[in-house]
Amino acid sequence: MGFLDDAKETAEAAAKKVGRAVEDGVDKAKDKVEELKADAEVKKAEAERDSVKARNEAKDELRGE
Repeated sequence: MGFLDDAKETAEAAAKKVGRAVEDGVDKAKDKVEELKADAEVKKAEAERDSVKARNEAKDELRGE
């Protein structure tokens, strides 16, 4: 029975290792998604800032400043 016990332990260890690898992959994917969302928010904020700046400059020109 020693052989079967060793095989069972080896299979369990391999399953745990695969499970950890899958969890790590999922965590990395989630981290990448968060990173991309943050980059998108920064780009949106920068575009909004530039838009407001351009609008204010246009208003200043109309006022003759």
